[in-house]
Amino acid sequence: MLLINYRWKISISMTRQIPLLPDTVYHVYNHANGKENLFHADGNYRYFLKKYAEHIYPVAETYAYCLMPNHFHVMIKVRGEEEVMRFVRLKRPTLQGFETLGGFSKIISQQFSNFFNGYTQAYNKLYERKGSLFMPNFKRKPITNEKYFTQLIAYIHLNPIKHGFCKNLFEWQYSSIHSYSSQQPSKINRDHLHECVENKEKLLRFHERIEIEEQALTFE
Repeated sequence: MLLINYRWKISISMTRQIPLLPDTVYHVYNHANGKENLFHADGNYRYFLKKYAEHIYPVAETYAYCLMPNHFHVMIKVRGEEEVMRFVRLKRPTLQGFETLGGFSKIISQQFSNFFNGYTQAYNKLYERKGSLFMPNFKRKPITNEKYFTQLIAYIHLNPIKHGFCKNLFEWQYSSIHSYSSQQPSKINRDHLHECVENKEKLLRFHERIEIEEQALTFE
């Protein structure tokens, strides 16, 4: 599995904000402003995922996600240059290259910005509020090795237990763990845990093992 695209790697140390590079895996997370929540009702969670599919799925695969009342985690792999360019040209048919829009990373960042803005506008209208909802400059961290990749999937799914919202892995409705335990088609890339897919017992054992190991890792 290609976790870091070395042709682009040098640019990571040259910018204050970690760039989003093609064919690279990231842990992306963000938090609500102050003491606010991002979600109050089931419909909020569903709408968030709808906007995510609209803006992020075309430019990145998703390996895992978890939505918490005041923050979220996703694990993505940014799609390759050609795939992203095909998507961009659907909206800008005459576009010749990434430089026209400020570079590859800026295009991906803009998709996240559009996603956050779209959700915020609907949220503000529903709850009669104004202003930004998310913290600025969403966090992203490149995943640099296979062990980190595997453990991060479990870390994301275990987040509701860590924060005391549930005691059982499958109790929390708003995470990709349910995709891993389902036989239904999914936009979640489940290939890395293919032996666990559709088997709740194996999924539980995997997450229990990672929960013990996770204390040695820093995910945020």
